[in-house]
Amino acid sequence: LELGHTMAEAVREDAMAVLRRDPACETLLEVVMFMKGFLSLVIHRAARRAWKPDTTGSTVKGTRFVALLLQSHASSAFGVDIHPAAQIGAGVMIDHATGVVVGETATVGDGTTILHGVTLGGTGKESGDRHPKVGKDVLIGAGTKILGNIFVGDRAKIGAGSVVLRPIPTGATAVGAPAKIIG
Repeated sequence: LELGHTMAEAVREDAMAVLRRDPACETLLEVVMFMKGFLSLVIHRAARRAWKPDTTGSTVKGTRFVALLLQSHASSAFGVDIHPAAQIGAGVMIDHATGVVVGETATVGDGTTILHGVTLGGTGKESGDRHPKVGKDVLIGAGTKILGNIFVGDRAKIGAGSVVLRPIPTGATAVGAPAKIIG
């Protein structure tokens, strides 16, 4: 499941999100054929299905290999690097896609929009659960870096080029490096 959705539901909602939110996209056929953010999410969802832990919590070797291979191909083809273990909700749009990085323990809620050059990464100082948790219906502007195991609340807006190192409350708008709440 993709944060409570089947893979098919998530892919369908992703495609419809792109069609609704991207003014440059006129048809569903354009979405499924040419939108690299959408295509990278489809590949991620397939990789996530292959990323199955065994009863000890370790990933089964053969499926781990398949998941990492899919991730590698998506990264090469689309410039999007989403770890197979990252959890991404449905109705997510990655616009322009190039340069997007989503770390292993990151989560992205339903309805979120991610623009190009975004990193949901660790700080390099910790292990384990070390990546951001992004709520539902969040807008993450181009070039934004959200680092560490912090929470970005539902309906938050993060301005382009921001560096987020602290939690962002629900409905807040944050901008700058380091990011500050402005609304």
